[in-house]
Amino acid sequence: MKTINDFVKNHPVLSFFALVFAIGWGSILILAGGPGDIPTNEEQFERLMPWLMVVWLAGPSVAGIVLTGLVYGREGFRNLLSRMRRWRVGAGWYALALLTAPLLYVGVSLALLLTSPEFVPGILATSDKAFLLLFGIGWGLIGGGLLEELGWTGFATPALLRQRYGVLTTGLIVGVLWGVFHWPINGWAGATLSGALSVAISLPLQLFFTVAGLTAYRVLMVWVYERTGESMLVAMLMHASLTASMIILPPLVTGMAYLTYNLVFTAVLWVVVGLVAVANGGHLTRQPPLRRRVA
Repeated sequence: MKTINDFVKNHPVLSFFALVFAIGWGSILILAGGPGDIPTNEEQFERLMPWLMVVWLAGPSVAGIVLTGLVYGREGFRNLLSRMRRWRVGAGWYALALLTAPLLYVGVSLALLLTSPEFVPGILATSDKAFLLLFGIGWGLIGGGLLEELGWTGFATPALLRQRYGVLTTGLIVGVLWGVFHWPINGWAGATLSGALSVAISLPLQLFFTVAGLTAYRVLMVWVYERTGESMLVAMLMHASLTASMIILPPLVTGMAYLTYNLVFTAVLWVVVGLVAVANGGHLTRQPPLRRRVA
């Protein structure tokens, strides 16, 4: 009879995602008091938000560490630490990892400013710029960059790449599930910004924007990870930059303006994915050098 350990070793990626959702979503439901007590308004959300984020982040971080130990043992932890310390990758990759998200956020805001002054970047519209900046960077580095990537890039991405999946397929698989995992947090936060739209409409829209946008960004992250020789450090910085940008830069808009901004930003992300693919000859995955035939 097969044991749980045998199942995990034979199906490491499936086991990882199952554990991520069991810990992350399960803990949220327990903390909220059950499905009937999920936050439905801004006051409830703000009251539970700090605790929700803590238990939610335990999903990918704990799952990544546990599965690394169960599947790969001590060698897996040594490999994980080695990838986290892999920093000699070239300045250009650091620039791409750190600047992609903020440049896209600012670019979309500037483009939409041509239609309405309400699309000014959030950091310029708030009265407490220092707090927003420090909180965004801190949460980006710790929550997104470190804790989440212990699972997404620490375990799931290399496991899929080892199974001969390419960058695009790996990015799509991890990205879709990464986006779905974010839906409770992003959906509740977004529902408070969707203006007169009902929860029945705003939550599905949030699911679409979250999954579509994060999937595109994850494809870019997997591409950078593979091209930098599996540098987790660069991937962690790229995630940290996205999280910090999401907190600091989006315009403080609600209703249709909020939905418009998310729609445009998501579309731009996929355009960037397409441009990267075209620039690499249609292949996101690094292609092996062609061998000359010997006559």
